Amino acid sequence: MYRQLFYLLTPLSLALIAVLSIFWLPALWLLIIWLPLALIGLHDLRCPTNVLNNYPVIGHLRYMLEFVRPELRQYFFESETSGRPFSREKRNLINARADGGSDTSPFGTIRDVEAPGYNFSGHSIQPGEVSEENRRIVVGGPQCRRPYNASRLNISAMSFGSLSGSAVEAMNQGARMGGFAHDTGEGAISPYHEKHGGDLIWELGTAYFGCRTKEGRFDPDTFRDKAQGDQVKMIEIKISQGAKPSHGGLLPAAKVNEEIAQTRQIEAGQDCPSPASHPEFSNPREMLEFVTRLRELSDGKPVGIKLCIGKRSEFLSICRAMVETGTLVDFITVDGAEGGTGAAPQEFSDSLGAYIDEALPFVDNALRGTGLRQHIRLIASGKVALGYDMVVKTALGADMCNAARAFMFAVGCIQARRCHTNRCPTGVTTQDPKRARAVHVPTKAERVRQYHKATLDSFAALTGAMGLSRFEDLSAEHIQHRSEYAPSQPASRFSWPALSDGQLLGR
Repeated sequence: MYRQLFYLLTPLSLALIAVLSIFWLPALWLLIIWLPLALIGLHDLRCPTNVLNNYPVIGHLRYMLEFVRPELRQYFFESETSGRPFSREKRNLINARADGGSDTSPFGTIRDVEAPGYNFSGHSIQPGEVSEENRRIVVGGPQCRRPYNASRLNISAMSFGSLSGSAVEAMNQGARMGGFAHDTGEGAISPYHEKHGGDLIWELGTAYFGCRTKEGRFDPDTFRDKAQGDQVKMIEIKISQGAKPSHGGLLPAAKVNEEIAQTRQIEAGQDCPSPASHPEFSNPREMLEFVTRLRELSDGKPVGIKLCIGKRSEFLSICRAMVETGTLVDFITVDGAEGGTGAAPQEFSDSLGAYIDEALPFVDNALRGTGLRQHIRLIASGKVALGYDMVVKTALGADMCNAARAFMFAVGCIQARRCHTNRCPTGVTTQDPKRARAVHVPTKAERVRQYHKATLDSFAALTGAMGLSRFEDLSAEHIQHRSEYAPSQPASRFSWPALSDGQLLGR
């Protein structure tokens, strides 16, 4: 019908313009509008796209509205608590803390406290006070010669390449100002990580960017030279990533400029793939040999692993290998399967891996049951944004927390979700220098510092309000979880029974 209507209206409108021009010559200016619309319609009639073929010209309105749909939804139709992956309520609170403003809200909570999934904690009529010293924790087991006194909250892994240079620089300067660590991500140590001297956790992915041979294998000499620098405090081997476990990665050629190519030791202007698994080892024992090798090359610095929990038997095999060989990692970063900053195949993010709040108790229990927990720090990396997030993660077994997207908000991210397009509207996740210059480094660095401090303040205040004076005293019994429209229960009821030290070994 609409095709026939286009066939009818096109000549009729042209005829009408011709008649009008006889009596009023300026009517010919209408051809400026008519001619493009006619050409668009003729193109649409031959277009293989179903909507445009059936609805010439007006079918484009559908695609125009679809293009701005995320923005319309975010700005006009989302409630304060319905946004994903982070609600407007959380984003506003992060931004308020990053600005050094007030984090108070009027008229009570807007959350549905009776809904399934709601977490809360009981307060004490005798509040405690968490000391300033308890906000830091030493990372480094008995085989580590140079332990690191880390903050309880640090910047999670985000690579230069995924983030713009100015965003990386702002985060690292903020980390330096606030006295906490900045994980490099697997994209290697860039000049932007080094410019302000903030503490670094160097993450080694499967492609060994920054310390690789031309064939993509590990280069020990290059690694030694960089890892022994004062700025590098810890080494993290990425086994898998929550957003895309067992998938590998790809930095598209459009993002691989000369600067990134030099940082990663790859060819400029070409797709930059990362294999799904490490070529240097293929089983837990070989992995621990690699851990020992990195610890020696880095002159005794803490070396750990990062993984998303999948098959639980595979993690137990890592624990078994540590028990049998006597070689320990210094820390384990548990990445939540709910995804993070890295763009990933949607079905990998939606359907693979364990959610962080299920993975943490399992890892903590496995380490306790094998008698290893006292030597290994556990780091939670998954949707940590606010102080109560840290309370929950610590209660479920973590010693420390890493946050990624929250620090992205601190440097200007608006959750536009265009990270993989190189057209980030705020300049945070792009290699376009014109867009990246929107990130004003000194201002954003201060926001990073203020957000970090305010979040730790909240973490300490909440813990104290529960009658505790140490973060280590938090346990799953302190978290009330509502699994259905019914009375809540302690989170410990929803996980495996807690194991005693060495219980899996028959001690």
